[in-house]
Amino acid sequence: MTERDGISVAPDVFISEDELVENFIRSSGPGGQNVNKVATAVQLRFDARNAPGLPERVRERTISLAGQRATKDGVIVIEAGRFRTQEQNRADARARLTALVAKAAEPPPKPRKKTRPTKGSVERRLQSKAGRSTVKKLRGRVDSD
Repeated sequence: MTERDGISVAPDVFISEDELVENFIRSSGPGGQNVNKVATAVQLRFDARNAPGLPERVRERTISLAGQRATKDGVIVIEAGRFRTQEQNRADARARLTALVAKAAEPPPKPRKKTRPTKGSVERRLQSKAGRSTVKKLRGRVDSD
């Protein structure tokens, strides 16, 4: 769903290319000598609070869904270092950001419609409770008359 000058997430949600800031950092974990020399992991920053392509509802929801990845200023920081190349990590970070914003752009669920149990089901439940009650009463001590 990417375009030349940005990422289209939903019909009214768009992330411009110049809103994304990428810094390449050294990746953590195993990898031998290469991991100490080459900066393959990417740190993607997206200022969600000031993004013009996000509607207000999507903007606030994106920041709340980001959780720990969002700073106090509303900047979302995504670190991707799963792969051994910068290009793959770049694509991974962008895909994760797109998925986050797409989840925030989903419409809210319909409100739950309250339902009542049928008269028959209420009667059956009360009858079974009464039956269990009598069974438990019969388990008690037997009076020796």
